[in-house]
Amino acid sequence: MREVFGKETAPDDTIGESWELADLPQDKSVIVNGPLAGSTLAEALERFGEEITGEEYYAGPFGLLIKLLDAQDILSVQVHPDDETCKRMGRGDPKTECWYIIAAEPGAYIYKGIRKGATREQLASAIADGTVAGLLDKVYVEPGQCHYLPAGTVHSIGAGLLIAEIQTPSDTTYRVFDWNRVEADGRARPLHIDEALESIHFDVSAADLPVATVGRLVDCPYFKVDKGHQIATAEVLLSPGGMEVLMFLGGSGRIVSEGVEPVGFAAGDTILIPAIYEGVIRFSRDSEYLRVRL
Repeated sequence: MREVFGKETAPDDTIGESWELADLPQDKSVIVNGPLAGSTLAEALERFGEEITGEEYYAGPFGLLIKLLDAQDILSVQVHPDDETCKRMGRGDPKTECWYIIAAEPGAYIYKGIRKGATREQLASAIADGTVAGLLDKVYVEPGQCHYLPAGTVHSIGAGLLIAEIQTPSDTTYRVFDWNRVEADGRARPLHIDEALESIHFDVSAADLPVATVGRLVDCPYFKVDKGHQIATAEVLLSPGGMEVLMFLGGSGRIVSEGVEPVGFAAGDTILIPAIYEGVIRFSRDSEYLRVRL
């Protein structure tokens, strides 16, 4: 994140996540410019919910959680519950997400979904004897791919990947397996085996989750993601009517509107465009970006 996007982190810091847009109890985005600078996203939505979201009766929390992920080592195998599972277990919040691959080292891969025919009993046994990888679908990835992961899909991110993660606003994660690793004190990180086995959709494999690379990347009940490319000097109109979030992966430019101070952007910036906003994006360099709508 430091080398690609210039994120301000100390050279010796090990930081694997950057929460770009969040409205969760433990972390809320802070506005950086304009008359609301210094306010949290939640505070702005409380005052101007309809103007920002376009919903006449806005009820929080904000409907998106957007992150950058920098995986230098393989991450634990996880699953997020769906709404039905949360209700059945009486706890947790559902989460559906997608991963857009920004950068990938040669041979980088992810795991997504259970191999066809694998059962709950087989996975429970594999967790116990440390052989979970044999039951997961391993997928080699390349920059520009978007992988959709509906709630209930077991998954893991391999090493050497920089990813834009777009998801519903939940931090409920059940850790299935952690590759038999232990912490410095010799203890393994806790697993959530019962909750995970209850949450996993055993009928979902990688073949059921096609990979998108152009245009509309994700179109699900919770959010829509489109990929945009613009050349230097191009302009894109922003019309009132619908809130959107722009996540700039490359390039630079300004967003301008009459009577409002222009907002500059560069690679690595995430900008929320309120529903009432009217203006234009003016690109100063060839740019690539993700456009996210609820």
